[in-house]
Amino acid sequence: MDFGVENSRETSDSRESGTADLKGITEITADAEAQRPTWSGRLEFILSTVGYAVGLGNVWRFPYLCYNSGGGAFLIPYLTMVFVCGIPLLFMEFTVGQYTRLGPVHAFAKICPLLKGVGLATVVISFVFCTYYNVLMSWALYYLFNSFGMETLPWKSCNNTWNAVGNCSSGFPGNDTHLQSASQQFFDNRLLEKTRGIEELGGLRWELFGCLVFAWVIVYLCIFKGVKSTGKVVYFTAVFPYFILFALLINNVQLPGAKNGILYFVTPVWSKLFEVKVWLNAAAQVFNSLGIAFGSMISMASYNKFNNNILRDALIVSVANSFTSILAGFVIFSAVGYMSHIHNLPVDNIATDGAGLVFVVYPEVLSTMPVFQLWAPLFFIMLLCLGVDSQFGTVEVAVTYIKDEFGVKVLPFLKREELLVLAVCFVCFALGIPHITKGGIYVFQLMDHYTAVVSLVLLAFFEVVAICWIFGIPRISLMIRRMLGKSPNIYFRVCWLLLCPMLVLCILVSSIIQYTPPHYGKYEYPVWAEWVGWGVSLVSIVWIPFGAIQEIYNNKGSLLQRLKTAMTPTIDLNVMAHLPEKQNRDNLASEKLLSSVPPLTQ
Repeated sequence: MDFGVENSRETSDSRESGTADLKGITEITADAEAQRPTWSGRLEFILSTVGYAVGLGNVWRFPYLCYNSGGGAFLIPYLTMVFVCGIPLLFMEFTVGQYTRLGPVHAFAKICPLLKGVGLATVVISFVFCTYYNVLMSWALYYLFNSFGMETLPWKSCNNTWNAVGNCSSGFPGNDTHLQSASQQFFDNRLLEKTRGIEELGGLRWELFGCLVFAWVIVYLCIFKGVKSTGKVVYFTAVFPYFILFALLINNVQLPGAKNGILYFVTPVWSKLFEVKVWLNAAAQVFNSLGIAFGSMISMASYNKFNNNILRDALIVSVANSFTSILAGFVIFSAVGYMSHIHNLPVDNIATDGAGLVFVVYPEVLSTMPVFQLWAPLFFIMLLCLGVDSQFGTVEVAVTYIKDEFGVKVLPFLKREELLVLAVCFVCFALGIPHITKGGIYVFQLMDHYTAVVSLVLLAFFEVVAICWIFGIPRISLMIRRMLGKSPNIYFRVCWLLLCPMLVLCILVSSIIQYTPPHYGKYEYPVWAEWVGWGVSLVSIVWIPFGAIQEIYNNKGSLLQRLKTAMTPTIDLNVMAHLPEKQNRDNLASEKLLSSVPPLTQ
C-alpha cells in the first residue's frame, strides 16, 4: 500500500529541499499557533485529561465489576487490557489531536476522508452525553444541600412524609423483598418523586431544576475562558477527590466489618479467568473509563504545543485512572463491609453498581458513620468534582467543533467566545430538563443505555479502523516522530495494527450478542420508548455512512477511483522524505528541529 511517504535519500539536494520545507512549515504555522490557544503548562493538560478520565464510573462501576468478576483475579485481565488497549488508544488520540491541532471533526476529515463522519459522530455523542450527565451533578448538589445543618441525615429514618407506611426499613431489608431501605425511599420518593414509568413524566422537580441550573453555572464559570480557565480550575477539581478518597479510606478501614468487605473485593476467584465475558468486561471498562471515542481527548490535545510529550501524558493518565478505580474499590467495599456488619447481612445483599451505589448505598453508610456531618458533605463534594471534570471535556468537544467549523461566522456575531460557551451550555441545559421531571429517571436510563452502551462501541470501532487500518501505522508513526523526535516502538505498532482493532471488534460483537432491552429495576420500557432509544443511537452513528456516501459522491472518476481518493488522507507528510535517515539518527540538532516542526494542516 502506498502511504505517501517516499524513501529518504542522502543527497545535498534533498538536504537543501528539506531545510527549505522545514523553514516554510515553521513560518506557515507560526500564525496558527498564535491564533489557537494553548495550555499554560503541561501540568494543566495532564490534570484536565486525568479529571476527564476519572469520573463517577471509577466509583460506582469498577468496584462492583471487580467484585463480581473474580475479585483480585479481575485485576489480571483489567491491567492486561490497560496495556494492550487503553494506553495505545489514548496515545493514538493524543497524537491525532496534538498533530492536527484540530477538533475531531476536522482531524478525521484530513486523516480519513472516507470516514470523516466519525469525527462528527464523536461531537454528536459527546453533546448528547453532556445533556444528561449534568443531571447527576444536580443529584449530588441536592444531597449536598441536605447534608448540612441536621442532627440526622434525612435518608436515615422512616419518619418522614416521603416514606411509605409499613414499607420502610431503617437499614437494608435483606431478603425481605416487600421492604425498602430509608435511603432508597429518599432517592425514589424525595429526590426523584418517581412516577410509575416513562409514560407518566409528571411535572418538573423544581428543586432539581434549581440544582441543574446551579450545576450548569459551575460548568460555565469553569470553561468560559476556554483552556485558560479550565486549566486553572482542574488544579482543584482533579486533585481534591484524591484527598477525600484517602480520608474516607483511612476512616473506613477502622470501622468494624471493613476487613470482610475488602476481602470480598480482592479475594481472587481464579476460575473466572477462564470466562471470556470477564476479559471483555475488563476491556470495556478500560475503554469506557478512559473516554475513548468521545472526541474529548482529541479536542484537549489539540490545545497542546506541537512537541509536547504525549507518550508520557498517556502513561500518566492511564495509570492515574486505574489507580483511582482500585482505590475507590477499597473505599466502597470497606464501607459495604461495615454495613454488612451493622445489619448482620451478607455483603451480596448490599453490594450493587450504578447510581444506586453512590446515591442509595453509600448515603446509608454515611448516615451511620461517626462525625457524619463532616463525611457526608465531603463525599458529595467529591462526586461533584469527579462529575464536573468529565463534563468539562464533553462540552469542550462541542465548543471546539463550532469554533473550528463556524468560528469566522459565529464569533463576529456573538462578539466574544464567552457568549459561544454560554449558548452551548444553555442548549445542553434546556435539553436536560426532561430528566428532572418526576419521570425523568426513566428518560435518563433510556438515554444512557443507548448512548453509552450501543452507540459508543460502534463509533469506537470505526474510529480504530479509520486511524489504525486506513490511515495506517506508518503515517501515525511519522506524525509521532515529527512531534517527539522518534518513532513509536514495536509494542505500540502491534497494538494499533492487531490487538486494539480486534479487541474493539470483540467488544462490539459481544455487545450485539448480549444485547438486552433497557430497563430500570423491574420496570420494562414500552416498545415506543425502545424505538426512541434507537433514534438517539442513530443521531450520532448515522453521520458515519452519510459522510462516506458524500465523500464518494463528490469525488471524480470510477467507483474504485473515488473510493481510493476517499481513503487517501489530505495531511501532507511528504516533507519528511527530504530528511535523511542518518541525519535524524545522528544529529541531535536535527531531532530538535524535527520535534519543533508544527503541523501542515493549518
